[in-house]
Amino acid sequence: MNRFALALARVIVLVPLGVGVALAQTSGPVTAIRNATILTVTKGTIENGTVLIRNGRIAAVGANVDVPRGATVIDGTGRYVMPGIIDAHSHIAVDGSVNELSLSVTSMVGIADVLAADDIDIYRGLAGGVTTANVLHGSGNAIGGTNAVIKLRWGKDARGLLFEGAPPGIKFALGENPKRASFNPAGGAERRYPATRMGVIDVIREAFVEARAYQAKWRSHEAAVKAGDRTATPPARDLKLEPLVEILEGRRLVHAHAYRADEILQLLRLAEEFRFRIATLQHVLEGYKVADEIARHGAGASTFSDWWGYKFEVVDAIPYNAALMTERGVLVSINSDSAEEHRHLNQEAAKAMKYGGLSEEQALKLVTLNPAMQLGIDKRVGSIEVGKDADLVVYDAHPLSVFAVPQQVLIDGIVHFDREKDLQQRETRAARKRALVEKEKAAAPPSRPSAPDTTPKAETTPRQENDR
Repeated sequence: MNRFALALARVIVLVPLGVGVALAQTSGPVTAIRNATILTVTKGTIENGTVLIRNGRIAAVGANVDVPRGATVIDGTGRYVMPGIIDAHSHIAVDGSVNELSLSVTSMVGIADVLAADDIDIYRGLAGGVTTANVLHGSGNAIGGTNAVIKLRWGKDARGLLFEGAPPGIKFALGENPKRASFNPAGGAERRYPATRMGVIDVIREAFVEARAYQAKWRSHEAAVKAGDRTATPPARDLKLEPLVEILEGRRLVHAHAYRADEILQLLRLAEEFRFRIATLQHVLEGYKVADEIARHGAGASTFSDWWGYKFEVVDAIPYNAALMTERGVLVSINSDSAEEHRHLNQEAAKAMKYGGLSEEQALKLVTLNPAMQLGIDKRVGSIEVGKDADLVVYDAHPLSVFAVPQQVLIDGIVHFDREKDLQQRETRAARKRALVEKEKAAAPPSRPSAPDTTPKAETTPRQENDR
């Protein structure tokens, strides 16, 4: 066989989705999900289709796919396969507090340093079909810490959770949270600046004035070195300003917590003043009021489906927000900001069909392809296409149905959650827990009897119990 024929034999021969036969490479471990309804998100729906996975990537998709002998087969009969859900705003898997509140600008701290790989919310998110999450610093700072995009690879260590190659980001925040509206420092200490909305935007502007000056110093130094100046001394590193310089140079994404239309416009104008782009406006509950301006700037919007009224600055929130912004050309996603909501983002996306009339494909994109594009990882995840990571969810009903329950969740082609196995193991885990509790009781020294409590107690009414 000549070299050309040999090379050709190793190539995957593909045909359009749903048509003909797709032949896969013959090397490496193979998994196939067969006879399922495949919701590709970008290429329509394939009935009785097959997804072929090799080495953690999607190798073939179609109605007639040749499955190699010896492949691991997942029976998808009567089931639906969709891309793994991507949560663009999460705070799971953080060890300790999610906010560093000592300063207004804390761009020197990072979520990647405090990832907790044993957080049970990772497993619970998996059980809800989530495969990727943008884990963000809190919203207590005008400029907070850097983010960590993770894959929910339950069982891996903290480094193993990180989404390799995901563009770095950072958390900004506007409004009540960074101005600490309800915070009263103890012991007569002074309140941290800022205390008003205009102070918040001033803090951000001043930080970028400093970052631009820091950038100029480094550029001057690099120019001197390039010109042959061997005596040039580099500027002292400033870990607070380095992430901001990366923003100015388009190398770090800004994810900005914002609710009100006026402060959204403030931040967009500041970004344009310093010639950078906001990647996503997070929450953005008044985004429908300024959707044209958001679209013109090129920012994405990651919002809630129907949360409102939980504090004063969200009183104008409406459940039509996601649909209205989509209609105006904004790239929109639905996020959780909650370890509980994290587990049913498929249902949160479905609400956009009721509130605003989005199509099935548009609704699915709200929790798959759109957040992937917002995070700069859409070439890897967000849709079922050949060459992308095999991050997939197998549902027992259409995922936009309230009755849909994930049965298997795959990340990089590996089954990280299997509902049937989970149900089988629950009694085993419960028995092990009971045994450990009994062992602990047996090892504990006998406790001394305590004196009876004779303190007079006021009569407690049901109303008083409810007020506690």
